[in-house]
Amino acid sequence: MSRIVAVTACPTGVAHTIMAAEALKKVGASMGHQVEVETQGAEGVKNELSQEAIDDAVVVIIAADIHVDPKRFAGKPMYAVSTSNAIRKTKAVIEAALAEAEEGCRQSAATQAVHESKDSLETKFIIGVTSCPTGIAHTFMAAEALRKAGESIGYEVKIETQGSVGATNVLTEEDIHRADAVVIAADAFVDTRKFAGKRLYETTTKAALHDGVQAIRAALAADRAAEKNLAGKVEELKKERSAQRTGPYRHLMTGVSYMLPVVVAGGLLIALAFAFGGIYAGEQAGTLGWALMQIGGATAFSLFVPVFSAFIAFSIAQRPGITPGLVGGMLATTVGSGFLGGIVAGFIAGYLTAFLNEKIRLPENLQGLKPVLILPFLSTLAVGLLMIYVVGPPVKVVLTALSDWLQGMQHTSALFLGLILGAMMAFDMGGPVNKAAYTFGVGLLSSKIYGPMAAVMAAGMTPPLGLALAATVFKSRFTEEEQEASKAAFVLGISFITEGAIPFAARDPFRVIPCIMLGSAVTGAISLGFGCTSMVPHGGIFVLLIPNAVSHLVTYAVAILAGTLVTTAALVAVKRPLGQGGGVAEQA
Repeated sequence: MSRIVAVTACPTGVAHTIMAAEALKKVGASMGHQVEVETQGAEGVKNELSQEAIDDAVVVIIAADIHVDPKRFAGKPMYAVSTSNAIRKTKAVIEAALAEAEEGCRQSAATQAVHESKDSLETKFIIGVTSCPTGIAHTFMAAEALRKAGESIGYEVKIETQGSVGATNVLTEEDIHRADAVVIAADAFVDTRKFAGKRLYETTTKAALHDGVQAIRAALAADRAAEKNLAGKVEELKKERSAQRTGPYRHLMTGVSYMLPVVVAGGLLIALAFAFGGIYAGEQAGTLGWALMQIGGATAFSLFVPVFSAFIAFSIAQRPGITPGLVGGMLATTVGSGFLGGIVAGFIAGYLTAFLNEKIRLPENLQGLKPVLILPFLSTLAVGLLMIYVVGPPVKVVLTALSDWLQGMQHTSALFLGLILGAMMAFDMGGPVNKAAYTFGVGLLSSKIYGPMAAVMAAGMTPPLGLALAATVFKSRFTEEEQEASKAAFVLGISFITEGAIPFAARDPFRVIPCIMLGSAVTGAISLGFGCTSMVPHGGIFVLLIPNAVSHLVTYAVAILAGTLVTTAALVAVKRPLGQGGGVAEQA
């Protein structure tokens, strides 16, 4: 049995933080390990790890979507993942963390020998940059590892971190000037031009975590010739990392995440415009309703497709992709190809910019022209012409046909579409299928089609609500842990956080998933079949309090209630009382 300590953290400190903590404890126990978990979030630190627990642990798991300070874990093997992976792939995470600890032990003898040599007769000043794709866990852990490694051999070290909160501990010109060597430990793009002329070594955050001393020594041993020899290896490493962390789904979700605040703000402002100015608010110039409509409808909603496209392109090609993505998205709106055209524009802009960036070779002293002049100009020109003459017209035909079909749906076809969208929302509870349905609903808001969005949001609420109700009323069919989890599931359900159903589904997937899909399908069918609409893509039950944000409020509430009851009834039908073989433990 191994003793493991972990920290889970997400921006709110509620849903993913608690679910990740529970998953690590339960799965760890089932594997024969003792796992102690500290949670961090908006409400502060809970179940704080003691120094004794940290000292006795063989490895530290940091499952976080926000920055977690790793300083108190110095000297311990650390393994970082997102909360989502900790929830969905718990066993694999624990196994990988233990493997990380074993690898660290194998290296400790060699590292200790290096430490004991302490060839610090001449003090060195080492600087560096750490960065990872999310800019959270590995970024700061690698920085701390390099700092400790440098101190252990008597060197002064300063490390800049580039993450989701921006750059911290930023290196000054004076730091760079007096530095003896530079270490770049990164899994994301870091601009190294400001280190020109310095001994520089590039590696991964994982390598820096495993052996920071070796990374520092490699940087000190580097010279300009060595840098040239390493260039091919570094390029191969970047391509390998890029292949691991990219893909159309990830790029699409990046666009959705940046677009979402624009849609939420615009939808709420449009709803308020109708509340203050009535149905003709946009036509009564000078009134408050008209002003709100200008902000929400004329501005925010006209921006969300360009923002969507820009950040799809950004995910693919980093900052050089933003300009062609923005222009392509705006042209998609102008030529009438809407969110479908925006998706196409984003991918074209991103991949084209990345291609040009790779193929265009300039002298070293002209490299600075690429990101600010050459790439934006060429890619924007190409994307613009493609959107106007090649992509825009056919995509407009497709979007128009889709819009006409959705707006002219008869009762039967609306019910059928609602069934499909609802079932998709429950199938993987926040996974790719769920996100595909959600993106479909959000995208149609730009075409002023609000029905699918209402169906999607309602259907995403019923899985945790149905499970919470079933575990509360029919206690004999659920374990004590599930009954306790039902309280959080209820809150998550009314907040439109479908992931609240994951702990239940993970324990008994073959019974739970079909039941929640059935309930969500019923909800989606009722909502879309009876003409409910939502101008806001998030907020759950709290959106119902905003005038005109959701239409047909009574029917909408009935849809959510019906799906919840159907989910509960289905669960009761298929899950027998625990003493009669109704639980996972009894079936094993």
